[in-house]
Amino acid sequence: MILVNFSHPVSEESLQVIHNKAGKHVDLIINRLADFNEEMSYWEQTIQLVDSVGLSAAEWQNEQIIINLPSLAVIAGILLAELHGRMGYFPTILRFRRVSAVIPPQYEIGELISLQEVRGSARTKRKY
Repeated sequence: MILVNFSHPVSEESLQVIHNKAGKHVDLIINRLADFNEEMSYWEQTIQLVDSVGLSAAEWQNEQIIINLPSLAVIAGILLAELHGRMGYFPTILRFRRVSAVIPPQYEIGELISLQEVRGSARTKRKY
């Protein structure tokens, strides 16, 4: 399984939680921080960011990939559209949650969310 991380580093503890929830080991972590120039097109920078991951078209379409989205919503939205175009489906993403009563603030994996399942469920609510 491949973890493509567009945000902060993922700890060893978080990788173990991903393994436990997904039932597979993360064999490859690709870190690409989404640090964008506000004066340039976010769409163009997203294309460059995804290109920099280095996966082939076949890998995007066939490998089990989990995405750690960037925290800026606009970039995350564009990124999801780009990934859907390359993958042919929506990816599974990580959701982190803050660990309570810990200083300094720490975060842990809250859940793995299959956006393709979210999409499938939402389609049942369409009105024709």
